[in-house]
Amino acid sequence: MNDALQDNPADLTEYLSFRIGAQEYTVDIMSVREIRGWTEATPLPHAPSYVRGVINLRGTVLPIIDLAARLGLPPDTDNDRSVVIVVQHNSETVGLLVDAVSDILTIARADLQTPPDMAADNQHRFVSALIIENERMIRVLDLNNTLTTTENQAA
Repeated sequence: MNDALQDNPADLTEYLSFRIGAQEYTVDIMSVREIRGWTEATPLPHAPSYVRGVINLRGTVLPIIDLAARLGLPPDTDNDRSVVIVVQHNSETVGLLVDAVSDILTIARADLQTPPDMAADNQHRFVSALIIENERMIRVLDLNNTLTTTENQAA
């Protein structure tokens, strides 16, 4: 079976995995532009609570999203090991503040599992698939829903 997957690399996708607290998430590596250490962001008035502020990234103003706050997870104390994953989705480039980058995973599309439909699960809209890798349950982050703020405006 594995030989068939190796023969057809179009069925494989690489993901960057990272930690938020004890939970592990991934994003498609093709959306990742760079990984940088945490630097203090300049807060903006009236920004959503999960937006830490903005930083200067080589002359570009880059918004920083605290991913734990965005996903409704308990806040982790800032530490020197926090990192910013700079991602681009559609025409938007943002920084995602996470606790640590873990690994690069190569996953067959057939191994992506649909998350259960749980209406009360507030995080479900941010997770597009689940990966089971070596006894770990890893969530695939849906960047479209994570970076969209229209649900806040509609509420």
